[in-house]
Amino acid sequence: MNPSIIDLPKILDKRGNLSFFEHPGQLPFEIARTYWIYDVPGGEVRGSHAFKKQQEFIIALSGSFDVVLNDGEKEERFSLNRSYYGLYIPNMYWRKLENFSTNSLALIVSDRLYDEGDYIRDFEQFKNIKNAI
Repeated sequence: MNPSIIDLPKILDKRGNLSFFEHPGQLPFEIARTYWIYDVPGGEVRGSHAFKKQQEFIIALSGSFDVVLNDGEKEERFSLNRSYYGLYIPNMYWRKLENFSTNSLALIVSDRLYDEGDYIRDFEQFKNIKNAI
């Protein structure tokens, strides 16, 4: 599967809208871990790594930011700025989050528990592994 934007249900109500995601309805994986990134100072970049096995789904719950993905050959940018869609990222994509707006909130769910051994933190090493697949 390739990285893709997943539209989420949007239930409109004059009291406030509601969106959700679940497996298997919207997500292609069962959720094992949830975390969020917030209070990112202007100009900072988060991420800058790849996962050998982990898949993720990222939503901008508040504000906006860009997710830049690299498959070892080409780079693609996704701008996330609405809470009713998110970005699915399969394993073995280099990712970084940047251009955070003030008070932005990034919600990330993954199919695996935290495992430092699953991270690839060197881009050249990532490209070597990716090209060997």
